[in-house]
Amino acid sequence: MFALLSDPTRLHLLWLLAEGEADVSELTAASGAARTAVSQHLAKLRLAGLVEFRKEGRRVVYSLRDGHLRGLVMEALNHADHRMTGEPWHS
Repeated sequence: MFALLSDPTRLHLLWLLAEGEADVSELTAASGAARTAVSQHLAKLRLAGLVEFRKEGRRVVYSLRDGHLRGLVMEALNHADHRMTGEPWHS
């Protein structure tokens, strides 16, 4: 799982999903990554069991699998920010 979190785009997607569920279009716009890259990263995260999805008609909505993962993502970002700036990161 930590290998998955080492990719900046995947970590950003998880951070976005920690804020709330979203579809690929929303995640693409918010992350600035290409739509195909976002889809590929989401597929890896889904296969690892970190995110789940549900369909709303043609729309596929992604969310974090559980609250423990949200805590882990936020701690990872807090730790990384603290190491880079010396200041704690807040959501």
